Amino acid sequence: MTFTEYLKSINACSNAIEWAESKTVEEVVATCHRGDWLLWLASKCDIGLQPLTLAKGHCANTVRHLLKDDRSIKAVDTAIAFGEGRATREELDAAYAAAYAAAYAAAYAYAAYAAAAADAYYDADAAAAIENRLQAADICRKYIGDLIIQKVNSIINPTQL
Repeated sequence: MTFTEYLKSINACSNAIEWAESKTVEEVVATCHRGDWLLWLASKCDIGLQPLTLAKGHCANTVRHLLKDDRSIKAVDTAIAFGEGRATREELDAAYAAAYAAAYAAAYAYAAYAAAAADAYYDADAAAAIENRLQAADICRKYIGDLIIQKVNSIINPTQL
């Protein structure tokens, strides 16, 4: 199986498949411009909760300045701590639940305002959004790049390991 065939088998989006076509998993991890794609791939190939959470926490930390609720900030910190082995799964789950409650309350109260504000932010600063995706991709390469490569290669070439 090729890497592109693997992406199709796990229902990757058409943009990712088109971009990755004819690349190896090593080339994709080394050159991917979207951290969200690498996080998605890591979750699909099951690299493990702890390293995935560490990468997600560091990616979320790049937008810490946009977080307005302390519960959301604590969730980011707890995700990183869990990924580094300094927090338990129970602490991670509790922080997630608190952040979810904060996000739900904010979304319920300010859904229309938040959607308009987000659109205005990204329209006004599309370059910042692109830069953040690149920054997240670099974080993924640092924390989980090798794990993605190992797991995907074990799936697409099981006899070569």
